[in-house]
Amino acid sequence: MHTVEEKPKLILRIKRIKGQIAAIERALEADQDCSDVLQLITAARGAMNGLMAELLEGHIRFHVINSKQLSSEQALATDELIEIVRSYLK
Repeated sequence: MHTVEEKPKLILRIKRIKGQIAAIERALEADQDCSDVLQLITAARGAMNGLMAELLEGHIRFHVINSKQLSSEQALATDELIEIVRSYLK
């Protein structure tokens, strides 16, 4: 399974996201300006979207397509789909 192979990298991403969420909490507790809090939220959302894109790409490559029977046209379409998903999640 792809998540097992990528586990250390995924866990590191999650730890960074936890840090970003904690920063949002600290900012709110410190009564920081709303624009600062919104910027922190935007960064955390971007990190979550990055994690989602990473997992979706793995899911597509390892569970949706059969790479052993993939034609070059299907491989291109797969890469295009993954790029569209990544672009959407930015």
